[in-house]
Amino acid sequence: MDALIMAGGRGSRMGPGMVEKPMLEVGGRHIIHRVVEAVSGAEKVSRVLVSVSDNTPRTEEFLRSIGVETIRTSGVDFMEDMHSAFEVLDSDFVLTCPSDMPMLKSFTVDSFIRFFSPEMESAIAVVDYDTVVNTGITPSFSIDIDGSRWVLSGLCISDRRKTLDGVYLKECYMKTDWPDLAVNVNTPYELRISRAFFGEPCLSR
Repeated sequence: MDALIMAGGRGSRMGPGMVEKPMLEVGGRHIIHRVVEAVSGAEKVSRVLVSVSDNTPRTEEFLRSIGVETIRTSGVDFMEDMHSAFEVLDSDFVLTCPSDMPMLKSFTVDSFIRFFSPEMESAIAVVDYDTVVNTGITPSFSIDIDGSRWVLSGLCISDRRKTLDGVYLKECYMKTDWPDLAVNVNTPYELRISRAFFGEPCLSR
């Protein structure tokens, strides 16, 4: 299965003057490097493509320096960027992952791919609300599934051709309580939380 890592957004919630979000360091390494290694290390991933844009030139330069395939997209709209990347990918289904998950593990990616089956059309990995809260993060958005609260991790699998054709895909959810899916770095506070998992000091808000 092909994998697409989205790294072209503005990262505006990190505040002005911040380093490009994918290039922020967690545990002494760039977040994007951690995500690329987790995804490319998954046994069931055959190709990794990273979407970059004018918002993330340093990210693009870094990825090229370590031999990672990139595609330049607009960086304005998530769906537009995804469609642009889907056009150059080949597999029937594509794993899509944000570039801000520094705790992501290869075995988690493989577990998610094993969960998926083609008749699903699309699958979304969600995390138990309390698991996210226990990391120190209060989710800004949650969904109700079967009477319980869940948080979208950002990890998903989609039918590539149907997505390009504009078909509304059926959605199936893989419910987890996995901490490595619980932390997305969107704010300075979440950056501090993620660094704390790697033994770095976590200061107060």
